[in-house]
Amino acid sequence: MLAFRSLAFHQMLPAFCCFVALVCCADATLAEHEGKVQVLLLGDSTTIGSVCRRTEPQSADLEDVIRELLAAEKDLPPVNVINLGRDGEFIHGLLTGRYERDVAKQVGVDYIFIRYGLNDLSKRENFAENFPNDYRELIARLRKDFPTAVLVPSTTIPYLSPEKDEQLLDAIRQVGKSANLPVFDVYTRYAAELEKGSNKLKYRRFPHEKIPEPHREWTKRYLQSGSVVVMDNRLDAHFGHLEGWYSDRHPSPAGYHVIGDETAKYLAKLLRTRVAEGEKPAKPE
Repeated sequence: MLAFRSLAFHQMLPAFCCFVALVCCADATLAEHEGKVQVLLLGDSTTIGSVCRRTEPQSADLEDVIRELLAAEKDLPPVNVINLGRDGEFIHGLLTGRYERDVAKQVGVDYIFIRYGLNDLSKRENFAENFPNDYRELIARLRKDFPTAVLVPSTTIPYLSPEKDEQLLDAIRQVGKSANLPVFDVYTRYAAELEKGSNKLKYRRFPHEKIPEPHREWTKRYLQSGSVVVMDNRLDAHFGHLEGWYSDRHPSPAGYHVIGDETAKYLAKLLRTRVAEGEKPAKPE
């Protein structure tokens, strides 16, 4: 009899373990979104900031900046910010690649910020026609998968030539207009900050082999994948005269604080409207 019970227990054990795992996973998922407004960030390397994360892992990343600034506003509900940006990504690549795996499975999303265009311009064939179509397809997919979420198309930051930047901005504005969605403008604020110093919001990434030979030994402490990488101007005094020293235009932590500050201000307006309307998702003005 004891042997029978032991056999039955061992037969039931795998099913029991699966049940426990499912319950635990469900609880973990619920704990991520219950009681907090969920904000999702979609975009390219200027959203995820992977080089900043590797170089200064102790610094606040874009999602941290947004969350902490909103938490400082005591009249606002608690917010969780999920950053799903990816280096080199463009909309068509997202839709045909990781969308179902990484984006569609998100739970309880209230706001989705979409910031693409820089890689689309260089990677998507027939950009003028395909980029707007890709963007509209992404909006349609998001509306289907997150029917209660507020979608926020966002401008890019100043990155290319003024002419190419304007081409991107115009395309994004047209998509927003056709989708009846106001476009969040982070470009203007970022450009205004750059007027205070054109190199103050980007990190330095420079091939180590192009560093003058006498300085290659001591600069090894800054090496990442064959390049000297620093997040600020600490080495400008030594190498600022070298051609290409300032050529990388990705945001430094200082740049992400500008993006985060402007995003938090925009979100705060939406959240206050949401609270005033009795916790209904707020539409942008």
